[in-house]
Amino acid sequence: MMSAIHQAGQLASDSRIAADLLSARLARIEAEDGALGAFTALLDLPTALRQLHQLQASGIGPLQGLPVGVKDIFDTADLPTRYGSALYSGGSDAEQTPRVDAAMVGAIRRAGGLVMGKTSTTEFAFLNPTRTLNPNAPGRTPGGSSAGSAAAVAAGLVPFAVGTQTGGSVVRPASYCGVTGFKPSFGLLPTPGIKCFSWSLDTVGLFAASVREVAWFADAVSGFALALGDAPAKKWRIGVPTAYPWGPVSPSAQLAMDTGVAALRSQGAEVTTITLPAWIKDIFEAQDVIQGFEVWRSMARDIDAHPQAFSPVLRDYLMASSSISAAAYEAAQQTAHAGRHACIDWFGQFDVLMTPSAPDEAPLGYASTGASTFNRAWTLLGLPCVNVAGAVGVTGSPMGLQIIGGPRADRQCLAAADVVEQALKARP
Repeated sequence: MMSAIHQAGQLASDSRIAADLLSARLARIEAEDGALGAFTALLDLPTALRQLHQLQASGIGPLQGLPVGVKDIFDTADLPTRYGSALYSGGSDAEQTPRVDAAMVGAIRRAGGLVMGKTSTTEFAFLNPTRTLNPNAPGRTPGGSSAGSAAAVAAGLVPFAVGTQTGGSVVRPASYCGVTGFKPSFGLLPTPGIKCFSWSLDTVGLFAASVREVAWFADAVSGFALALGDAPAKKWRIGVPTAYPWGPVSPSAQLAMDTGVAALRSQGAEVTTITLPAWIKDIFEAQDVIQGFEVWRSMARDIDAHPQAFSPVLRDYLMASSSISAAAYEAAQQTAHAGRHACIDWFGQFDVLMTPSAPDEAPLGYASTGASTFNRAWTLLGLPCVNVAGAVGVTGSPMGLQIIGGPRADRQCLAAADVVEQALKARP
């Protein structure tokens, strides 16, 4: 399949084919997404073509009109925003369409991307599942909360999609659906104009079919030099933890890790087992406190006014979170600050970490979106993380490998993830 980077190059040299490709893409989405359920709203063809022509007339950016799916918690001035919530399900599309774009949506448009549609999200990006299916693991959840974004890319409906991660909502669905998911350093991509869940944790993330494509997409929309060129050969030092304070490694996760370690060593990488520092457990526990304290303040007014519009799982979580004290929150923030500082020296021992992206393959059925246990600590620390696809679990479903970079080392994290991806592809 042609990469999105190559396709953008073709469009740059012959913009006349863009309309035909866009028409074909939209027709495919309309034909296939009724069953998949990745999108909650789509541009119609006349509107999409008009926006494409406007992009071309205004000096199109590097994305060259390539379509992008955007999680339905981002405000979009031409598509309704409903946050996966019954609270916003009523009313017409016009009534639920914001007047202005979220900052991230504006960044996509300025880079020449065509925001094709809104992708499904769990309710307010928490745990209540969407109707989205997993195109690469039939009968298993696509994960959450960025379910639609991961599924849309996995099904080949769009080359790029945008999600968010507060615990594990980019890396986990990417693992389950077998695509690349990039959670950058905290704050690298803008959050104004999204429905806030936790202001200390919410992080905009990106999905694509490969590491090089997600790095190129990140470069285009962020203003940071993240695209991966032909870098000189480097002997990578990759740390692999021997155990985790949040629980044991499942057989599927262990199989994927063994596959990744063997592939890396066959390519000359130095893979070393490490013991996680004791403070990682404190970070893991602090994430839950910070998230709970902040989500109650983000959503208390909504649930006070409309309690019947909330699912039991979110309503119960908000009620439990309301009891978290300011003193507990402040202590958790101090733990987070100390951990972020400790990371600076800790990452001097290796270039990146490699862990499972999720506890296991995607759970069977659709009652759960899975657990974020392998992601929460790194999210609180604000570290860049990439899900690398290409490994599988014991049943043959996708099982991702998570590459974790040091503080603000986004490009190095992406480069190491590319090495892992290429090593997996090179296996006999």
